[in-house]
Amino acid sequence: MALFAISDLHLALNEDKPMDIFGNNWIEHDKKIKKNWLKKITKEDTVLIAGDISWSMKINEGMEDLNWIHKLPGKKIISKGNHDYWWGSIIKLNSLYDDMKFIQNNFYNYEDYAICGTRGWPIKDNSSEHDKKIMSREIIRLKLSLDEAKKNNFNKYIVMMHYPPVNDRFEESEFTKIFKEYGVEKVIYGHIHGPALKNVFQGKIDNIEYILTSCDYINFNPIRII
Repeated sequence: MALFAISDLHLALNEDKPMDIFGNNWIEHDKKIKKNWLKKITKEDTVLIAGDISWSMKINEGMEDLNWIHKLPGKKIISKGNHDYWWGSIIKLNSLYDDMKFIQNNFYNYEDYAICGTRGWPIKDNSSEHDKKIMSREIIRLKLSLDEAKKNNFNKYIVMMHYPPVNDRFEESEFTKIFKEYGVEKVIYGHIHGPALKNVFQGKIDNIEYILTSCDYINFNPIRII
């Protein structure tokens, strides 16, 4: 039994939404993901998927993409990305599948780890009032997720985010302060593609391991994190 991670599946089984604007390596990327997944992941494993699951706008349109993930082996824990417009009621989402769980103000466990998280938001120097409002909400959601785990006597935490938890200069943020406050051990995130992958926030910083899991960064191959 092992814990894996991947993000930015960008599935579009119901529509034509090519991703090769980020490079030819995205051509038929869903087939690459499936092939690699089946090679290494068993039904006893767990996979964290940190956002941008489907291009669909509504849940009924996105069911084919969700069912595609459901048919792959292993338990899946999923957090929201900026393109996941299909994401609706968390209660409804968590009633759809036995093997797929969705994070929003809650947590799930992998052995003695609590898997927590939220979507996050771009960290800018000059944020608009709109950005500040969303950022505040995301910070609250992250704390709610961690507090729920803490309330249930967990003290080992892995956080899933979609957006990078720092700006492009890798400066401390409200998110990284929270990670340190709660003693988070690992943070996985995605969102970054193409040329931006030349400069990524990765590795162990302040005793927290940061892991970028964007599909094209990990060659469409889920990576083992525990």
